[in-house]
Amino acid sequence: MNDIKSLHLRLEAMRILLLNPNTSPSLTALLQTAGEAAKAAGTELVPITAPRGVPYIASRAEAQIGGAIALEMLAEHHRDYDAAIIAAFGDPGLMGARELFDLPVVGMAEAAMLAACMLGRRFSIVTFARALGPWYQECVEMHGLSGRCASIRMLDERFGAISDVQSEKEDLLVALAGRAVTEDEADVVILAGAPLAGLAARVRDRIAVPVVDQMAAAVKMAEALVALAPRKATAGTFRRPPAKSTIGLPEALARRISHQD
Repeated sequence: MNDIKSLHLRLEAMRILLLNPNTSPSLTALLQTAGEAAKAAGTELVPITAPRGVPYIASRAEAQIGGAIALEMLAEHHRDYDAAIIAAFGDPGLMGARELFDLPVVGMAEAAMLAACMLGRRFSIVTFARALGPWYQECVEMHGLSGRCASIRMLDERFGAISDVQSEKEDLLVALAGRAVTEDEADVVILAGAPLAGLAARVRDRIAVPVVDQMAAAVKMAEALVALAPRKATAGTFRRPPAKSTIGLPEALARRISHQD
């Protein structure tokens, strides 16, 4: 009975960490706005921005850097939250985070793709830069969803400020989504990449199939996982790795890896 009461209290005042592994505060603000529109009334969504790294992740190498920084950020903050969202579409650091930490950790890409799978047979990912394509393709494969992905469609032209991409390229992205529907037979479209957070709500009536907002999907998945109250694995591939000494890592991450936290 006490466990049930504790769960109800947690659901009424749920705290979710919105972790942006990019260094752009403007992207964090976009993600926060999109997340606030989707969250339940009792949910507190707390954003943090990577203290170092790149302004926006757009390659495999940058994803590796962002993933490591995401683990550092989680190590410092995880005990204050009921769940965390890694808010970059390629889910950098997600699998490692699930090994190391006890709270549910949601990847924005995985959440969007799984939501899309419940709305149709196959989804298309539509994004704003060709450089993102290979990384996103590998993210689809990592999550075992290649058979459900109709296509990855990318714009191939320059853009101005990263925070203005969605307004600058809105019409082109809608047209690209339309091609994914008619040419690739996509049942669902995901507008992908942190700079496009919130765009789905604005353009959904201009696209002939359901459009998934990546941030809204991540927030609702995080809330659902907290409600399910899953136990931390002590077996299987996501059990916490054995304690190990480290050299040169930030103190909070070093303590987590050595089981001092």
